Amino acid sequence: MEKFFKLKENNTTVRTEIIAGITTFMTMAYILAVNPNILSVTGMDHGAVFTATALASMIGTIIMALFANYPFALAPGMGLNAYFAYTVVLGMGYSWQAALTAVFVEGLIFIVLSLTNVREAIFNAIPMSLKSAVSVGIGLFIAFIGLQNAKIVLPNSSTVAGLYSLSAYNDNLKSAAALNGTEFVAGTFNDVGITVILAVIGVIVTAVLVVRNVKGNILWGILTTWILGMICQLFGLYVPNPANGFYSLFPDFSNGISIPSLSPIFCKLDFSILKSAEFFVIMFAFLFVDMFDTIGTLIGVSSKANMLDKDGKLPHIKGALMADAVATSAGALLGTSTTTTFVESASGVSEGGRTGLTAITTAVLFGLALFLSPIFLAIPSFATAPALIVVGFYMLTNVVNIDFEDLAEAIPCYICIGAMPFFYSISEGIAMGVISYVAIHLISGKVKDKKISPLMYVLAVLFILKYLLL
Repeated sequence: MEKFFKLKENNTTVRTEIIAGITTFMTMAYILAVNPNILSVTGMDHGAVFTATALASMIGTIIMALFANYPFALAPGMGLNAYFAYTVVLGMGYSWQAALTAVFVEGLIFIVLSLTNVREAIFNAIPMSLKSAVSVGIGLFIAFIGLQNAKIVLPNSSTVAGLYSLSAYNDNLKSAAALNGTEFVAGTFNDVGITVILAVIGVIVTAVLVVRNVKGNILWGILTTWILGMICQLFGLYVPNPANGFYSLFPDFSNGISIPSLSPIFCKLDFSILKSAEFFVIMFAFLFVDMFDTIGTLIGVSSKANMLDKDGKLPHIKGALMADAVATSAGALLGTSTTTTFVESASGVSEGGRTGLTAITTAVLFGLALFLSPIFLAIPSFATAPALIVVGFYMLTNVVNIDFEDLAEAIPCYICIGAMPFFYSISEGIAMGVISYVAIHLISGKVKDKKISPLMYVLAVLFILKYLLL
């Protein structure tokens, strides 16, 4: 194990790596429940999508460990699965088989780009200060996701987002019910209200564990919050409300242990979509978002783990990018939307994960999830939310690596950081950061003092064209 993963060289131990891998899995496990719910609206078999999600995550993460020896985990990406289901299939009218074909072709193109060093060159072209900004922006982004998952932050009538209130929560439910033509079922203190309180307690518990430097603090924070929830259910403080997505917090083994069949969606590609002119638009959208989400995640997580060298480059990045590309095509064959490097890998890195052993541990747990799905699916989003919020703090600390004395550097970093949570997209944050970096340096005349890679100019132009044409 030492010889393969180079644990001493990376200043880590087997115990640390395993705890980190478990932590990463716990913060990612929600995808096993969320992805089937999203993709099944297209007509895909719910149980088959669960199996495909677990297998794609396991295979992609193992490939990352073998190709790059990095602690990064992969799974079908949030946002990309929504684009797959609600835009391509329900919005544009294509079959889910055709959408899977677009994802498969995107993965093949990624493999070519990775072999020809195009993606590596893009990674290396981004200035060090902007890489730090990406890490900070991702921290705010995942903290925002955690706050939303816990319902601590909600849209309300007076602001785009505000602090939880039961009236705002029910107003949102009422609007959604009217839009979808479904029955409105009001939330109460005993479902949504108590989980918000539990999530806040979870953040405090996790923060105290971090301050006390308890090993596995984030993992213990998740488990503590979940256990408190089960205690609340036992005493009637928490009452399941399935109509609004609040289920029993106890694992349900009533149907026994079985793995849902993959056959309804396995290798069900439809290449007739290649004849459509819109295919290239669809495929490019998948390609674009996946490329820059992956690059952004690798920059952010590797910056936090101090994996970048003195020139801001990530050693073995070709292996990491290749793993991501192969996982995308493999996931499409299995029957799921784009499989990509997950930003939640930051939780494992924060626990000290530094090698592929962290990734292998996470992959093994995804494999076990196939047999123990009732346990993993019982972990509620309010229990994993504190982990995301605290990991957001860890990543925010990279803000000290930005040179705020050099305003030409600092302002693009500020734009990049703000864009990620405000636009709800890692790739949009990178786009805004690159465009503003090049524009500010050019117009202010600072470009004479800096060595800006020619590829940065190319990227800026491509990003501008993206906003003009797409």
